[in-house]
Amino acid sequence: MEASPQRILVIAGPTASGKTARAVDLARRLGGELIGADSVQVYRRLDLGSAKPSPEELRGVAHHLLDVVDLDAHFDAALFAAHADRAIADVRARGKVPIVVGGAGLYLRALIRGLAQTVPTDAALRATLNARAAQGPDALAAMHRELGLVDPEYAAKIHVNDPIRIVRALEVFALTGEALSSHHKRHAAEAPRYEALFVGLEVPRPVLGERIAARTRAMLARGWADEVRAILADGYAHDLKALRSVGYAEVVALVRGELAGAALEDTIVRSTREFAKRQRTWFRGEAGVTWMAPEALETHAFAREAEFFLKGEDSATLPR
Repeated sequence: MEASPQRILVIAGPTASGKTARAVDLARRLGGELIGADSVQVYRRLDLGSAKPSPEELRGVAHHLLDVVDLDAHFDAALFAAHADRAIADVRARGKVPIVVGGAGLYLRALIRGLAQTVPTDAALRATLNARAAQGPDALAAMHRELGLVDPEYAAKIHVNDPIRIVRALEVFALTGEALSSHHKRHAAEAPRYEALFVGLEVPRPVLGERIAARTRAMLARGWADEVRAILADGYAHDLKALRSVGYAEVVALVRGELAGAALEDTIVRSTREFAKRQRTWFRGEAGVTWMAPEALETHAFAREAEFFLKGEDSATLPR
């Protein structure tokens, strides 16, 4: 299919909403390949806890941006956008359709709209804030509450145990007197890097909660704790950014004797449900997202809409 060069399909939504399976089906129908937008699946060795798709699950569909960097390597939204740009160009060059799939909201924003470059930084202020955050969970929780007073919209999107984003948001407010969410909104008004048919998968909250619980149980049964033990045994630091992600942080605590085995599953499920809530909140705040039930992507009507969109022949059957 001849596609317009700056048009991409994006399948997003909260964790465990079935994004990969739906994207694989769509890729098979449209002659596409997947480009992952997952901030954990980019790391090598984080397989079980990231729900990294297996060859059997992909059913012959190519999936880019899995296993991109080592566990101790730096990776962020800007690097993701650069990697994704190359993958999209490669997929198109081979006459395939690029389908971006994942739940990393900031990564998707960086890819579609780019990242704001005008928000200032101050190394001394950031060092001071980082020192506060390093004092422990209580200090970080207090900083998250402070952020909630000056930027409640952004605070609602990030976890209380996310020192990188909390520190950055407080730094921006201290330097500019303006909320980071306001900077993001202003940036969102600029011309996008890609025009996207951006679909958010809408799964009822009780159903999503059940899926999260079942998936967590299966991951643990398949040896998630052993995966983490092997990583730490090879000398990787327990507090690497990659190992502070939802689920992995709890398994690391178990391996280090900081969390009882009886509490592990429930703790991961609770953290993952909270994470899914934040993802949903983030995507609800993004412009141009069309929310659909996952099964709607399997219809002939959606496939036709996607084809029209990619060719630049809008059929106007979906709101954007």
